Amino acid sequence: MRDLLKLPKAHLHVHLESTIRRDTLRDFGAANGVTVPDDVAAFGGFAAFFARNDLVRACLRRPGDFRRMAYEFCQDEAEQGTRYAEASFTAAAHGERLGDLDMPLTAVREGLAAGREAFGIEVRLLLDHSRRRPVERARRTVELAGRHEDVVAVGLAGDESFPGDPFAEVFAAARDAGLHVVHHAGEGEGPASIRQAIGPGGTERLGHGIRVLDDPDLVAEVRERRIPLEVCPSSNVALGFAPSLAAHPLPRLRDAGLLVTLNTDIPALIGTPLAREYARVRDAFGYDDAVLAGLARAGVDASFAPGATKERLHREITAWLASP
Repeated sequence: MRDLLKLPKAHLHVHLESTIRRDTLRDFGAANGVTVPDDVAAFGGFAAFFARNDLVRACLRRPGDFRRMAYEFCQDEAEQGTRYAEASFTAAAHGERLGDLDMPLTAVREGLAAGREAFGIEVRLLLDHSRRRPVERARRTVELAGRHEDVVAVGLAGDESFPGDPFAEVFAAARDAGLHVVHHAGEGEGPASIRQAIGPGGTERLGHGIRVLDDPDLVAEVRERRIPLEVCPSSNVALGFAPSLAAHPLPRLRDAGLLVTLNTDIPALIGTPLAREYARVRDAFGYDDAVLAGLARAGVDASFAPGATKERLHREITAWLASP
């Protein structure tokens, strides 16, 4: 078995706020008057996920907090063998909370720029918007995204029981402005969530998408349209959307001929960075290095990276697979 830390990877579904190191979060809390409990790493279930998000938001206040979060993301991802990432960030929500719409995104972009220079990783941003929040904030998210070339996409995240239809016009405008659109769908809710996302929602990838298997006709449509799935097995298990890793639908998604990419979603919360996610999938399903390289290639192909970046990553994956 080859070293999975050395397998060149694209990371397409990862939330910046859920990548903060435990010690870093404690530093932020101490500086900002927020108590970070000793069991901050203990995690399980959707309620705990929302509580952890509330804690992180309370700890992120100063420009330096956002810069450090982004810089350390680059360092940690580079150590995992990630060569290219599209990191999700809830920029408008932070800006509104702190009374400065531009500051959080500006600081994150500064941290990513420094991280790219220091660690040789290419990172672009996807600005997400919670389905539970107002349409007007989604518009502000799109406006923020349109100002920066390194922001390549926007999309809906959060509780899928809140419908996506009210946001359809906003994301149509985003597409008209040249932005990519990627929505979370088919994780907590079933085929209806996916149909909305790939129909009126205009998504180009499915964030999660594991519930597509509930509807054979939908499987055929997603396969024929070659819509990639951003699958996050360990997160799905931790949040209660799959009973165990062994029972996760990833093998069935691949067997159905769907375009499956492998991601972490919330790595700091569940202690599963990207190379470990690959290792867990290898061990759970008996995948050999050729299959793992295929998952890495799928991530490259599904990304919004420039053509030259994709070509380089494919060459690096081929070299990894040819190595002893």
